Amino acid sequence: MAVIVKYVVERNGEEKMTFTSKSEADAYDKMLDMADEMFALLSESELFEDEAKQEELSMFLAQKREEVLIALGAKKKPAPTKKPAKSVEAGADEASESAQDAA
Repeated sequence: MAVIVKYVVERNGEEKMTFTSKSEADAYDKMLDMADEMFALLSESELFEDEAKQEELSMFLAQKREEVLIALGAKKKPAPTKKPAKSVEAGADEASESAQDAA
């Protein structure tokens, strides 16, 4: 019999999500906290009268936290990563071809 540790994120007595690692559960809980704060902010606006739409937008913005911070100028866009140059193994290939030709 195996023992399995599960981390459950719960809000207002409702189970939201289950994770196998504490760090994932903490990250999800933090994202839900951000969504709650965004919802409160959007509630102040007259743009969305529909509470379901406010909740959807709040979750979307919380899930896209990094992009939102970049768009607001609070965070810099990450520099594009360069692909490492391909190593040229032509010398090794030529040597093996020469050996095959000599044989």
